[in-house]
Amino acid sequence: MATFTAFNNLHFMKRLVTLFLLFTAFATACKDKAAPGYVITGKITGLDSGQVYLYNLQNEAAEPDTANIVNGSFEFEGAAEEPRFVFLSLGETLRHQPLGFFLQNGNISINAHVDSLQSGTVTGSAAQDDFKKYQNQFTILSDKQRALIEEYQEADMAGNMNKMMEIQMRFQELEKESKKLIADFVKENPASYVSPFLLAQNYAMDADEGELKPLYNALDEKVKGSFFGKEVGKTLELLEKTSIGAVAPDFTLNNQSGQPVSLSSFKGKYTLIDFWASWCGPCRQENPNIVQAYNTYKPKGFEILGVSLDEKREAWEKAIEQDKLTWTQVSDLKGWQSDAAAQYGIKAIPMNYLLDKEGKIIAKNLRGADLVAKLKEILN
Repeated sequence: MATFTAFNNLHFMKRLVTLFLLFTAFATACKDKAAPGYVITGKITGLDSGQVYLYNLQNEAAEPDTANIVNGSFEFEGAAEEPRFVFLSLGETLRHQPLGFFLQNGNISINAHVDSLQSGTVTGSAAQDDFKKYQNQFTILSDKQRALIEEYQEADMAGNMNKMMEIQMRFQELEKESKKLIADFVKENPASYVSPFLLAQNYAMDADEGELKPLYNALDEKVKGSFFGKEVGKTLELLEKTSIGAVAPDFTLNNQSGQPVSLSSFKGKYTLIDFWASWCGPCRQENPNIVQAYNTYKPKGFEILGVSLDEKREAWEKAIEQDKLTWTQVSDLKGWQSDAAAQYGIKAIPMNYLLDKEGKIIAKNLRGADLVAKLKEILN
């Protein structure tokens, strides 16, 4: 696939499964004007006692609210200043396939089975009705994504790299279809809190300013000011700083020897900033193309600065050796918390930026033949 949030095979699968859960299990709740806060009443078939946990996605560091299950029923009470996205889980972590939904003030009812909590129903919300319209349209795509998960697992177990790459290309096409569905929903529902949520969870993961900005601008001001609306706004601010024609933000990270290397030291040469990681399958599959481009155009003034989102030095250095990456490599070994990645708003890799001799961005997200064609254009 063109881009993902995390990619060794495990991370790739997590991304696909996360997308599947987001699009097939989420429901929303809207404000009941007659109630000062919210009351969630729930029933879990097949579970008489225990506890349920309510996690606030907008504040991941916060401790979850808990409620006791009595004869299969539970209840939460509270107040929400604005609609917020929450997860209902039967475990103390979110690894138990939780049910996700938007929580707003009002009376919310949840019905689920202990073996399929993520498929539970959430009622009592006009916003949920909005989401159901989108969800119904997405059903066909979600089925295709589920099938791709199974195909990818089989290809991975068989070590069939060609098949894995072909599946990634098919998933890329599904992502395009998904984006169109979201764009259509946002255009038709600019006042729905579901709209910025979908933009933040999908468009912003592989953002293109030209696509995202008009959708964001069309939102009502109240939803622009919501948590997810603000997240989309932040993404757009970063996109403007790394748009074509902008001077690439400078940064300094250590190379494999622990020596600091700054992006600005590459001025005077056409330079590719390549964000990647040893665990990123598509990154590793793209590396031979980058190696070929580097060997061809280095004599003509082309350089690469590889920025790894690894956390383990040994894995990083091993991948560099295995893939024969002879250009400069840097990393702060912070994974997704990388300082450079934060500056560039990196939410999916592989991702790259091609700079001219003055350090201005002239292209980005170049893959395979596209990278070679661009280098041929500017260096031949």
